[in-house]
Amino acid sequence: MLPTLEEIPHTEYSNLGLTQEKAHQMLRKMLEIRRFEEKVEELFLVKGVLVGPSHLYLGQEAVAVGVLSALNDSDLMVTTYRCHGHALAKGVPAKMVMAELFGKATGTCRGIGGSMHSAIYPKVGSLYATAIVGSGIPISAGIGLALKHLKDERIVVSFFGDGAANTGAFHEGLNLASLWKLPVLFVCENNLYAMSTRVDRSVAGTEIYVRGATYGAESQAVSGNDVVAVYSAAKAAAEKVRAGEGPFFLECRTYKQKGHGAYDKGEYRPKEEVQAWLGKDPIQGFVANLKTAGLLSDDELREMDSQVRVIVEDSVSFATDSPVLDFDSLSQYVYA
Repeated sequence: MLPTLEEIPHTEYSNLGLTQEKAHQMLRKMLEIRRFEEKVEELFLVKGVLVGPSHLYLGQEAVAVGVLSALNDSDLMVTTYRCHGHALAKGVPAKMVMAELFGKATGTCRGIGGSMHSAIYPKVGSLYATAIVGSGIPISAGIGLALKHLKDERIVVSFFGDGAANTGAFHEGLNLASLWKLPVLFVCENNLYAMSTRVDRSVAGTEIYVRGATYGAESQAVSGNDVVAVYSAAKAAAEKVRAGEGPFFLECRTYKQKGHGAYDKGEYRPKEEVQAWLGKDPIQGFVANLKTAGLLSDDELREMDSQVRVIVEDSVSFATDSPVLDFDSLSQYVYA
């Protein structure tokens, strides 16, 4: 297991590329995701402003922020329906993600994609968000093939859940990426549940990361609630992928703090299990480690949280005030 921040000597900490400024940026982004998702949940369940499916990223912030902080801004991303956190970590403006949830024309998909596609924003390299479990994996391989043919130095990161590892698309995508040594970083966010089904009831071999090795892809498991561990593993993996060594499969073991979607109370999960994982909150852990290392004060934390709360409130105002897409223009976005 990789060391936590408090266990890393200052020299090694610097070698990771995690300056105090970088660490603060990562924490601020984790806080932005957390406050954004809390607001979305409130808009769904308390205020009844939002309707439809929405899958929250609460508790998994360390994965998106750890991985994407380790990559170059120009690198590409394919994600899933649980995509708000990935979008914000990749640099998609919060106001555009929120506007998409509101079904407004200023949203990332002009209000016609909704929550499950809200991360689509090619301007920052967020190419695709799919609602079909596992379907982004072979698409990522296709993007990797294009990058290789173009001799492009960018890589593509593909996020998916533990449930997707049971699909045919997973095996097809991993096989082709390994066969052709494509520049893809596969990231499995194992949050222990595929909808309401616990991983040990659906996966015979619960060490999911070893599946990558069967196709010749270097593979590793890491604590998905430790943003420094994720960052360190993703940085090393990305260097290998970028060097032409082929794909890398990273399994990040984490836990979603709420149910499958905003509508799901998650009552199928044992209370003891939920409480145990809440005690491993990735943000609280990172804050504690930063304070131990003398890299964060209470005042700095309060200022960060205040800043991200303003961003989130502004995103709601922006979405509320934005227009819906004109009905007559809908045919412009039909491709087949």
